[in-house]
Amino acid sequence: MKPWRDEPADPASPGRPSREALDELRRRGIDLDPTGDHDHADEVPGESHEHPHRRSGPEEPPIIGIVGAGAVGTALGAALHRAGWPVAAVASRDPRRRERFRSLVPGARAFAEPVALLDEVELIVLAVPDDAIAGLAAELRMYSGQAMIHTSGALGAEILEPARAAATQVGAFHPLVAFADTERAIAALHGATVAVEGDDELVALLAGMAEAIGATAVRLAPGSKAAYHAAAVLAAGGFVALLDAIAELGAAAGLDEAGAISIYGNLIEQSLANARSLGSRDALTGPVVRGDAGTVERHLDALARLAPRVMPIYVALAEREIELAEARQAIDGEAAERLRRLLAMRG
Repeated sequence: MKPWRDEPADPASPGRPSREALDELRRRGIDLDPTGDHDHADEVPGESHEHPHRRSGPEEPPIIGIVGAGAVGTALGAALHRAGWPVAAVASRDPRRRERFRSLVPGARAFAEPVALLDEVELIVLAVPDDAIAGLAAELRMYSGQAMIHTSGALGAEILEPARAAATQVGAFHPLVAFADTERAIAALHGATVAVEGDDELVALLAGMAEAIGATAVRLAPGSKAAYHAAAVLAAGGFVALLDAIAELGAAAGLDEAGAISIYGNLIEQSLANARSLGSRDALTGPVVRGDAGTVERHLDALARLAPRVMPIYVALAEREIELAEARQAIDGEAAERLRRLLAMRG
């Protein structure tokens, strides 16, 4: 049984009510048949009804529809398909993206508009830019028994509240993976972390979904999503920006980008290994932790001459290093103040 599904209707219930009675119940948000099939022959074309056409069986994964066929939606859809979870539909206004998605997820139906997949699926995944999620949630009203999640790292599950109806659930599913390339992202999901949140029963299902694609689910504390995502941005985009700054300094030393990344990448890997083993504070090395103001001054002079755009990055990170060095008691207050004054002159 799905953790987010209603109990089946009582088979002993009386026959189907009149159309007028059903219309009144709909207006009141009541669904008399949240799980079974019914005949839609009497419905006006294009008019909504109470539940999707397709249903998964007991103990089976839900039938999934993905809104958005960009990097995240396509990689997630392909990963779930390969894990044996039924991805039945995709919605994207870009025909090339729709075809790309279907090439990786055979059998998925493709729609230009997201509302069209509501009849096809049980679990709706919004894999769209953050700014589009609120509008979609207001546009897509779920049927009883359905669930909706988004893949945003910064937004909470509450942004999906407008899509709720009776006996529906909302949540969030954010894989901590860089989605620059589809196949690399799918491979990276194995061993990755997925932040999940939402209704309790749905979270259990999302944890199983994470496990199916080789990832591990973690449940975030309420109100922490933006901080969690800011850390992720520093670890991904922020780190790439730092690599670019390193490459710019490497160019001043006669290295091309590939050469700089190769040379300094080894040092980065050593530093990461040390941080994993010792913790970030004890892994800190370099002139700041030694209180070597003379070396820091020479660095600042070189930056001013050769790579002035890198100066703010160097200064900001050095200030953080001073805090770590003080906490570790590697430098005293006098050495820390001397370093801070030096950085303030160039910051």
